[in-house]
Amino acid sequence: MTPRRGPRPLPAHLTLALGRAWLATASIPQPLPTPPLSSPGSRPWSASWPGFAPRSPEGRAEHRRILSALGAADGEGFRAAVLRHLQHEDAAFLRGILAYRDHPWRRDLPAPPSLWSEGPARLLDYGGEGPATLFVPSLVNRATVLDLMPGHSMLRWLAAAGLRPLLLDWGEPGSAEHGFTLTDWIAGRLERALAVAARAAGGPIVLAGYCMGGLLTLAAALRRPELVRALVLLATPWDFHAGGVADRARAAANLLPLLEPVMAATGGLPVDALQLLFAGLDPFGIARKFRAFGRLDPASPRAAHFVALEDWLNDGVPLPAPVARECLAGWYGQNTPMAGTWRVAGRPVDPAGWAGPAFLAIPRGDRIVPPESARALAHRLPDPTVLSIPAGHIGMAAGLRAGTALWRPLRDWITALPRPT
Repeated sequence: MTPRRGPRPLPAHLTLALGRAWLATASIPQPLPTPPLSSPGSRPWSASWPGFAPRSPEGRAEHRRILSALGAADGEGFRAAVLRHLQHEDAAFLRGILAYRDHPWRRDLPAPPSLWSEGPARLLDYGGEGPATLFVPSLVNRATVLDLMPGHSMLRWLAAAGLRPLLLDWGEPGSAEHGFTLTDWIAGRLERALAVAARAAGGPIVLAGYCMGGLLTLAAALRRPELVRALVLLATPWDFHAGGVADRARAAANLLPLLEPVMAATGGLPVDALQLLFAGLDPFGIARKFRAFGRLDPASPRAAHFVALEDWLNDGVPLPAPVARECLAGWYGQNTPMAGTWRVAGRPVDPAGWAGPAFLAIPRGDRIVPPESARALAHRLPDPTVLSIPAGHIGMAAGLRAGTALWRPLRDWITALPRPT
């Protein structure tokens, strides 16, 4: 049994825990003789001094959480309470990590039949007798998030509920894919898989994209509308500067020069680097969720579900260097989709050019794709059906309540589509 490595990258998450420890000690409201990170002439600080308060929204929220947990106090008693609280939370974090690493659950689902393959990519057929729907995931995560575990698989549920789901599993890029651009993925591999899926279905199919996969499917549908009868976009970004994240998006783009040596050596952006970028969206989230996991009964279905999702998160896929540059510099830095300057095979990707039915699922608690970013795409499509979901980016598709939140309404929308002529 392969030992678990997560949460990846562990040294970075432990470092973030140290940052949380700094916030905890910053909550001690008494003067210190030498203020950390102070400038010459600065005054003694306290938790109420805004000049030394954590600046990021996440930092402020964590700071408030620590103060709320400890209540109002002062002096040495409060200092001792802060340190005890910090020690308690750090121990709980480590217990949660060990409980995850030692958990006996392992994914053991047989792969469905493959209709087509090219390089590491496969077109998987989940069976079913209803309308054919091709699901396209992101390039940076395994496709198994849509086929997570026995009894909780979106694709197997849909196959039993009146659809014929197909899945484009991108696989892990090898040396041949290290030079791929987004045009290579979309106008090449995705469109060839789409053509095979349409032939297998005997006509145009529903094309569904999840997150980054939604951008890929939108571009493919605009290029090959004769193969697509309807478009489904799940938590798909469009305006990368919406939702108050413009500075953060530009900061991600500004990391490219630092990442170039790694990409030159490996041909891609490594999984741990991608995980660090995502961790920046909620820097204290990893510690928080592992503390909660450590309190679960290891034999409970909720614990097994947590482990299944964490295994998926920690088994990411490196992003080929040309795609990493196009996404970070173009999408995040210059906001090229919203600006109308993102091109595939030389052609602008304009959602207004899509003439068929469209279904957008927008999770209200999404930290990865702010709802405002996805709603900008809805505004560009001619007449979309928009479903607002009370969930997060991953919970929408794979959470314990995903069946009610997304799977069922998506099935109902697809089965109600007019039959292709």
